[in-house]
Amino acid sequence: MLDTVLGKLARQHDPNVLVGFDHADDAGVYLLGPNMALVQTVDFFTPIVDDPYTFGQIAATNALSDVYAMGGKPITALAMVCFPEKEDTAILEQILAGGLSKMIEANCTIIGGHSIRDEEIKFGYAVTGLVNPQRVLANGGAQPGDRLLFTKSLGTGVISTAIKKGVAKPEWIVAATASMTTLNKLAAEVITGSSTVTWGRPPAAIQEEKTSAPFAVHSLTDVTGFGLIGHAREMALGSAVSLRFFASRIPIMEGALDCIRAGNIPGGLKANRDFAECLVHYEPGVSEDLKTLLFDPQTAGGLLISVTPADAAKLQTALAAAFVPTAEIGEVLPEAKPTISIAL
Repeated sequence: MLDTVLGKLARQHDPNVLVGFDHADDAGVYLLGPNMALVQTVDFFTPIVDDPYTFGQIAATNALSDVYAMGGKPITALAMVCFPEKEDTAILEQILAGGLSKMIEANCTIIGGHSIRDEEIKFGYAVTGLVNPQRVLANGGAQPGDRLLFTKSLGTGVISTAIKKGVAKPEWIVAATASMTTLNKLAAEVITGSSTVTWGRPPAAIQEEKTSAPFAVHSLTDVTGFGLIGHAREMALGSAVSLRFFASRIPIMEGALDCIRAGNIPGGLKANRDFAECLVHYEPGVSEDLKTLLFDPQTAGGLLISVTPADAAKLQTALAAAFVPTAEIGEVLPEAKPTISIAL
């Protein structure tokens, strides 16, 4: 729906906009100077776990992810709160405390926010980061021959649905929660080869540490609400390429396929499938359960990385050394139909 509406809006012509909403990318990027650009994103949603502190952590992790997915470093955040007038404010305190814990871990400073009364709790952040404009990692740019690496595992959407229904097993909840509260910070630092920003000077003089990129990464996106196929679609169309995934290599959370078999399907999964499956071809033997999971909307999901064949193994090794689980799940092909193919 949003894709249709945005397509009807007039485009603003500002040469400083390096990445805008017309790119369907993870965040916007605005040029400030030769060596510095702003990365801006916003994300908020309703509770997906019962514990308010954990919900705050998940919301913060999810909002921060889009900055990391552009190769940037989050620096400030604004909290957004919708909260019922008659609800216990101790719950709100726990939500904010959980979010704060992740912002501190990310070295991102909360500088304000906005709240409104609402019948349903909603929480998230608008996050601003910095990136070197020559080193923006957009969802376009993947090249034929590249390998596709993926951090984390699929399944948070169906498991969260099972949690809401009260049918999720404890071990599924533990694994999904651990994934949704793990920042993509370490992964982004390994990919970009940069972990510091030079401080101590006026904002206009702040520049990202200048280091050469250690790996030939051509494209990067985080897999969140549109599911693996939805975000892969954006990468393929933005790069004018086709993608092939290998079903047997895609990491899956414990319990995810059980949730699908039990009918714990979130509405977002169905919407993702209706929107993007027309571009997908499945080779014989790919299970129906896995086909469904490929469209599962992820919360604070992993990074999908398009990297040259020469650097794929080295990057995977470096990520493993940083305790970031990574799998090579596919490859980039020349532009053709189908846009996305799923092999065994």
